[in-house]
Amino acid sequence: MNFQDSRLIRALRREPTDRTPVWFMRQAGRYLPGYQRIRAGMEFLELCKNPELASEVTVEPLEVLDVDAVIIFSDILVPLEAMGLPVEFGDRGPCMSQPLTDRAGIDRLSIPDPVEETGFVMDVIRATHQRVQGKVPVLGFAGAPWTLACYALEGSPSRTFAAAQRMVYESPADLHRLMEKLADTVTSYLLAQVEAGANAIQLFDSWGGMLGHQAFEEFSLRYCRRIMEGLDGCGVPRILFIRGAASHLKQISRMVDEVGIEAVSLDEMTRPQQALDIFGDRCALQGNMPPQALFAPEESIRQRVRDLLDVFGDHPGHVFNLGHGILPPTPVDSLRAVVDEIRAPR
Repeated sequence: MNFQDSRLIRALRREPTDRTPVWFMRQAGRYLPGYQRIRAGMEFLELCKNPELASEVTVEPLEVLDVDAVIIFSDILVPLEAMGLPVEFGDRGPCMSQPLTDRAGIDRLSIPDPVEETGFVMDVIRATHQRVQGKVPVLGFAGAPWTLACYALEGSPSRTFAAAQRMVYESPADLHRLMEKLADTVTSYLLAQVEAGANAIQLFDSWGGMLGHQAFEEFSLRYCRRIMEGLDGCGVPRILFIRGAASHLKQISRMVDEVGIEAVSLDEMTRPQQALDIFGDRCALQGNMPPQALFAPEESIRQRVRDLLDVFGDHPGHVFNLGHGILPPTPVDSLRAVVDEIRAPR
């Protein structure tokens, strides 16, 4: 298969497709029986570092849902561990026993060689290509600097990430130093994924939307831009996702024009028509059905799919997606209904 001719890649390049392509963020997870079976016998990071099993988990959504792309099974915190911050996963999610607390800790962080320190991710990409046998593109991803900084400074998931928010105003110079290291690490990490065969890449800033207007520009968008500029000319589409950024779409739109980002992913809080008005046809738009809507009855799900497709209409470059990741208790049949409705004759 020539991946440039796949539905997803053509859509990301805003070229005509025979129908709207579909894939879901966080495709492989607790809602799938194959994932549950594999995870029952091993730790989360152990699975991420096992290319054979991680690639098996990666392709399960293709086998179960017949989506138009697979996104590798990994975690956004993998680069943090490579930089020198040990990461563990428990019942409450990721935990760092030694979170950053001062400039000295930031200075001790390394900028790792992505092949030497995170080569297992590249092996997952190659193993996934062997499994999909050219049926669909394989997508890579990474977490954006602000989101990684939130975890590195807090040490665990949080509703406020107060340690990172405090540093924005108390010691911004130290935070910028951390963000620079994270941006350089993520850029080389994503370039290595492209070299390993990723057909598109997505940058996730899951917590960018919690920043105030000026801080958003300074600590989220600035470093997303730095990474996207570093990926310019990499040869594959670049997708930017900043969760909670509905009030910042104009700033993101300017960045699309200046950096040439191929696609922007929209969360469920963004009105599709608002995004269309701001971005026009200057980039592909990905999204944005609420993940929670997948708990509705099937006909309601199908109607929501139709409504969203009607809003995007003939927009060149719409990729159907959720506004965020699939929630663990989501019924598999609900996702099947989404895919089936997208492919139904219009």
